[in-house]
Amino acid sequence: MDFQLLISLAVVHLIALASPGPDFALVVRLATQESRAAAVASAMGIAVAILGHTLLSLTGVNLLIKSSEVLFTLVQLTGASYLAWMGLGAVKAAWQHWQDKFTLELCTKGKGLTVYQGFMQGLYTNILNPKALVFFITLFSTLITPQISLATKSAAATLLFGLSFIWFSFIAIVLSKPNIQLKMKQASPLINLMTGLVFILVALMIISGLLTSL
Repeated sequence: MDFQLLISLAVVHLIALASPGPDFALVVRLATQESRAAAVASAMGIAVAILGHTLLSLTGVNLLIKSSEVLFTLVQLTGASYLAWMGLGAVKAAWQHWQDKFTLELCTKGKGLTVYQGFMQGLYTNILNPKALVFFITLFSTLITPQISLATKSAAATLLFGLSFIWFSFIAIVLSKPNIQLKMKQASPLINLMTGLVFILVALMIISGLLTSL
């Protein structure tokens, strides 16, 4: 087993996880406004999606998708549409909070997402993000060669899944502590706005890339 390769993958992946993006914004939003269970479930959804990207990259399916102009364009349009929809929903929630005189009370109650809904939001946010697909294609095409053993590939998939779940679960657990949630009540509209803007910005970047390639 190539431990040096696994360490390199872990370092690159941790840097990517710590970078602000849709995954991070989603977990912060759910952790500060929903139940801890829903927030941790979203972390699991993201980790499962990352595992999916990893397996598809290791088997060459992601590369096949990217090599097909029509298929990759469809994937990007689907992902951009979902991210834009999520972003607009978050911005709308922020606007409604600011417009409502009972903002604080509404923020306290939250939307009451179930564990399943939290998981699916995490799953969709990552799996439908074309930038995640490209990231894993680049990562694995650079570091994983055909000579790499199956044991190392399996360890890599397990490692990236584990790091993803641990990182986002840590954020979910810390930010969902009652005292922290209490302090974040008044900031909920701002968190919704920032989350929405992150989602919309990523969607616009995807669309801009598509238009540029035409």
